[in-house]
Amino acid sequence: MIIEKIVGNIHDLNSSEIEKRHLEKVSIESSQLVKRIQRVTTNHNRELGIRLTTSQNLKDGDILFMDDKNLIIINVESDDLLIIQPKSIREMGEIAHELGNRHLPAKFEGDEMLVQFDYLVEALLKTKKIDYKREYRKVKEAFKHTVSKHSHG
Repeated sequence: MIIEKIVGNIHDLNSSEIEKRHLEKVSIESSQLVKRIQRVTTNHNRELGIRLTTSQNLKDGDILFMDDKNLIIINVESDDLLIIQPKSIREMGEIAHELGNRHLPAKFEGDEMLVQFDYLVEALLKTKKIDYKREYRKVKEAFKHTVSKHSHG
């Protein structure tokens, strides 16, 4: 089966719509959310090809296929993250500047800054005494590198 478009998102369905269907999940890493063309396998060993015709990225809960009896969704695996919790706007500016110099993509949820685990970033946070925690968490959308070609000199 070739999937060319996202049908919707399971988070937009009510529970009765979900419960009346056989549910299959395609578990992928967050880095795969940006791939428009890929081969995947459901948790029931059904092979699918994804060839999205639009430039949208996949998201956790996206519905790849749905009919009266079946539902196939994207399940994003948890990432190893550093959850940074700056105490002030100054701390936020300093750590954002440091991470930007390293070209590390970040996501924001509420007052938290999320970056994928990196032992050098963890050491930097400890040195600067910036509050953080390390945890495995599912991200809804992929970490995206937004850097274009440039130089630092």
